[in-house]
Amino acid sequence: MFIAVILSVWSMLHAYAGWRLSGVPWIAARVGARPLALALILLGLVYPVARILASPGFNGIAQPLEFAGALWVGVLFLLFAAVLATDVVTLGGWLWPRFAPVLRGWAALAALALAILAMVQGSRPPVVREHEIALPGLPAERDGLTLVVLSDLHLGALIGEDWLAARIAQVDALRPDAVVIAGDLVDFDLDGALSLQTTLKRLHAPLGVWAVLGNHDAYAGAARVVRFAEGAGVQVLRNRSAELVPGLRLAGVDDPAQIHFSGTDADSERAVARALAGPNPAATILLSHTPDSRIAAAAAAAGAGLMLSGHTHGGQIWPFGHLVHLRFPLFAGRYEIDGMTVLVGRGAGTWGPRMRLWHRGEILRIRLRSAAAPTNAAQAT
Repeated sequence: MFIAVILSVWSMLHAYAGWRLSGVPWIAARVGARPLALALILLGLVYPVARILASPGFNGIAQPLEFAGALWVGVLFLLFAAVLATDVVTLGGWLWPRFAPVLRGWAALAALALAILAMVQGSRPPVVREHEIALPGLPAERDGLTLVVLSDLHLGALIGEDWLAARIAQVDALRPDAVVIAGDLVDFDLDGALSLQTTLKRLHAPLGVWAVLGNHDAYAGAARVVRFAEGAGVQVLRNRSAELVPGLRLAGVDDPAQIHFSGTDADSERAVARALAGPNPAATILLSHTPDSRIAAAAAAAGAGLMLSGHTHGGQIWPFGHLVHLRFPLFAGRYEIDGMTVLVGRGAGTWGPRMRLWHRGEILRIRLRSAAAPTNAAQAT
């Protein structure tokens, strides 16, 4: 059913683009309706065909097709958004009927220009966002402890070894005490990421590398992703906690998608309760891939002082971010929920097209501050 819905939406987007663009004067004169329709049909088939070919193992053909098809996903979205905007302004051409088709043509050109800009932005390395967090209960001797947070790596056919090696070098340069991966380590298909396990082993920190499952990890198969991660030295927190250092606990919950796939009657709030059960140390950090407001409220009520999330990608391609923001009020950046700080990263990698508009990907570097350290307490923000 899910695949049928996706393919139906995909087909309707192409049909709408073909219908509206066929009336643009210079397209009608130089291209024609039939060649335009054929081109859109072929472009629409690229990504599904690539996914089909990936299953039997035709990676030599599937990977370049998938890359091209993913880029077309981004281009089509921008094209749809631009042309739809002109239809809204002109009431489908009812206002200014002679000018509306020309306006749609200019909108299409603007969409292509934005797509090129998004490709350039998506190919640039993620920026590093620095945060200082006053973590309640953090022992004075742990003041200044540094975490580096990666999320949404989406390792697989579209994000490979060179990109991952560059991100590991970027993390190493930040000299973290611990590294955490806030979900979506891999993309839909784990097979495309298996060859990256050796490279992933180079990601290290004195207090370890830790991770939680994201929704894409659930799609790829949670048990397989856990084995892949642990084989690379990454410790996965599945509705449990671990003592990072004395006085500081790191906890993690499965993504709601994994809870749904498990077929149990568990919910996210109970997953938080399970992860944070037991004796409370002085300070607690919770990893939750999805920045769900209910998860944040439950974590704050259970005594967590900091929650780290990803998932939203900051919308990745404008104006899609406005829709994502409606679903996730904890969208990107820093929030305060019932006395607990929430940091939502835009993700280091990309899902689908290697495109970002307007914000680059990001890596978070967090310096924890203790109120019990008098020389540093005034610096905490």
